[in-house]
Amino acid sequence: MTSLALLQLVSPALPVGAFSYSEGLEVLIQNGSLIDACDLQHWIEAELQRGALRLEAAALNPLRVQLQSWEEERSVMPSDLISLDGWLLAVRESAEMRAQQTQMGGSLLELMADLGHPLPQPVVLAWPAAWAWAALSLKISELEMVEGYLYGWVANQLSAAVRLVPIGPTTAQRIQKQLMPMISSQALVLRAQDPKALWSGGAGAGLAQLAHAELYSRLFRS
Repeated sequence: MTSLALLQLVSPALPVGAFSYSEGLEVLIQNGSLIDACDLQHWIEAELQRGALRLEAAALNPLRVQLQSWEEERSVMPSDLISLDGWLLAVRESAEMRAQQTQMGGSLLELMADLGHPLPQPVVLAWPAAWAWAALSLKISELEMVEGYLYGWVANQLSAAVRLVPIGPTTAQRIQKQLMPMISSQALVLRAQDPKALWSGGAGAGLAQLAHAELYSRLFRS
């Protein structure tokens, strides 16, 4: 049942609005930085190895521990949870990305409440904390939780790219398959890391995300 629960969480049918975000990919394609499937795969690989995504993935287990403690004690929301949730938002440079994380997190928490898994108190958490809560509630293992987070991010980037780059869905699926070993290896490493001890080399992604607000014509919200 755990694997089926993870499939539900990474499904493109999950009503959290992920399809409406490109996370800067739209800027890179419009300015000619990414022009084909090879460029796209290299970009995604770089983000998996050096981007801010790694900090969020590493934060999932600490967030889960704090959420579990909150659920069991039914007391005040842990200060460490508030601090880590806020820190993960703060490391995102663009207002669009912070809005995305907050919107998707709020939508996932609302969905989990509708499925019978409300938070101990009604609050809005950003996407990583909401994902950790969903994994905890659905009894998804810690490793699968991190793998699913990375896999879902890659799938969303490829979904956006299919609408922006002249590549078809078969090519996107081929890239997803080729990236699976990297997703698994990164998850194994990141599940035991302290997110605040890691670094992010995603300066290019941050600049692209900041520039998105200035695009004259755009399909995506980030």
